[in-house]
Amino acid sequence: MPEPSLRRGRLEVSGKAAPPLGPPWPAVIKNPCALRAPVRSEHLSPPRCSLRTALAAMAPAGAPSALPLLLALLGALLPEPGDAQVSVFPTEATLPRGGSVLVNCSSTCEEEAFLGLETPLTKEERDRGHNWKVFKLSDVEEDSKPMCFSNCGPNQTLASISITVYRLPEHMELFPLPPWQPVGENLTLKCQVKGGAPRAQLTLVLLRGEEELSRQPAVGEPAEGNATVLAGRGDYGANFTCRAELDLRPQGLGFFQNTSAPRQLRTFVLPMTSPQLETPRILEVGTSEKVVCSMGGLFPASEARVHLALGDHRLNTTVTYNKDSLSATAWVEGTAENEGDHPLVCAIMLGNQSQESWRNLTVYSFPAPNLTLSEQEVSEGTQVEVACEASVGLRVRLSDAPAEPWAPSVQFLLNATAEDNGRHFSCSAALEVAGHLLYKNQTKELRVLYGPRLDESDCLGNWTWPEETNQKLSCQAWGNPVPQLTCLRETDGALLPTGDLRPVKKQYEGTYICKAESPRGAVTRKVFLTVLTAGKNVLIIVLLTAGAILGAVVVATYLYNRQRKIKIYKLLKAQEAAAMKLNTQATPP
Repeated sequence: MPEPSLRRGRLEVSGKAAPPLGPPWPAVIKNPCALRAPVRSEHLSPPRCSLRTALAAMAPAGAPSALPLLLALLGALLPEPGDAQVSVFPTEATLPRGGSVLVNCSSTCEEEAFLGLETPLTKEERDRGHNWKVFKLSDVEEDSKPMCFSNCGPNQTLASISITVYRLPEHMELFPLPPWQPVGENLTLKCQVKGGAPRAQLTLVLLRGEEELSRQPAVGEPAEGNATVLAGRGDYGANFTCRAELDLRPQGLGFFQNTSAPRQLRTFVLPMTSPQLETPRILEVGTSEKVVCSMGGLFPASEARVHLALGDHRLNTTVTYNKDSLSATAWVEGTAENEGDHPLVCAIMLGNQSQESWRNLTVYSFPAPNLTLSEQEVSEGTQVEVACEASVGLRVRLSDAPAEPWAPSVQFLLNATAEDNGRHFSCSAALEVAGHLLYKNQTKELRVLYGPRLDESDCLGNWTWPEETNQKLSCQAWGNPVPQLTCLRETDGALLPTGDLRPVKKQYEGTYICKAESPRGAVTRKVFLTVLTAGKNVLIIVLLTAGAILGAVVVATYLYNRQRKIKIYKLLKAQEAAAMKLNTQATPP
């Protein structure tokens, strides 16, 4: 009888068939045992099938009487199954995806056994001997359990090999981190791994730099791992990664790992307070003011952004950063286009948060009042008109004018005198803006032309000093234009010594003629300078003292007598009034 063979789960009987015992046999009958219990996959052991069973299965349906005789004949000729076993080496194998392995199938059958390997994998018989064969399995893509079988006489024995395919993950990714993470809040890290086998030896590890945050087995497809950390300032700029570890050291193959691309975290602190905004409340058209916005307690301060705007117009801002604070400066200009009320906003943005402050800024227009003098330079005695006018909607007041309430315009006439030379007139306008009362002034000076003046108060006519004493002599002329003053001694034309005399000399004595002269005229004045010698000084002092005492007595007597006369006058007046009253009462109606 030809040797049977087991190929990919099916037994085939090849060779010439025995002469038919009844109706003709089919041309080829594959695996007659499968008619009773077919093999469905390589993971199922084929049923034991003896030749007796196979022949019974092949008996034609039309010859039932011949089957018992045939079975009895075969039972007498064939021995019972022995204890032969089949074995496989190796019983377990771990190889990379797409790899290959040699499988040795052997049998302890005393006679020549039929050996085979049932598997869906690509196989190739590489060698054989008495009751052993070597097969090469190639392009192994997934776990499998090929089955070695041995047909020894009527017995079939089976042995399987467990093939485990390992592969590194096909895709590893640490889920994106938030662009910014607030300090003090929990951050959840999530890692996803696709592929990778065997899963029992695959572990997911989440790391911060080299610090291990969590370690967990890879479960499911795709496998996911997560870890929660409390974000701190030290996490700013930290790199987080996900690592897959495939530990095949128990199988003698080594330790494999694969790491995802790192993701960097940025943490921040933005205080829950509004920025400090320093800004004017009012701004006049044509002027500019500085605006300052500042904030502290920031981390990292250099990452903070500042937005300063007046209404919809963003201001050009200069930002200065310190360790944990910033200060932003901008200039805001008042223009006719933005006249009115506008919000001035400062917003500081850090991370995904922002804080802002705002103030109302009023841009206003306030033209100065108009002050006019009919003539700004006049001669003494000329009449000058002074007028003050305000722009539309404003009221003014003019200094030195008669007391009047605020009015759209004020004016008055002035007869210019020498005392008015250099006089300043001020015109004031008032405007209320956002609760602030504002004033604007315009001032003009009146110049009065007049002739020279040389008065007693400015140039004393009599000077008497002891010789060798320190004195100061002054003589000044007034006028517009300023006159030229010359003082010459009558006798010899010597100049009058003016200023500090240290000391007074006898030679200064004399009578001087002082003349003040300008284009508007000239005036003269005599000045007498007496210098007392040392011998006359005591006498002069005594005389001056006596004169002073006598003068004081005379003045006191005069005042006393004057008071008495006033009292007597009042008394007489009272008596006269009483007498008139009595006369009136005595007269009949």
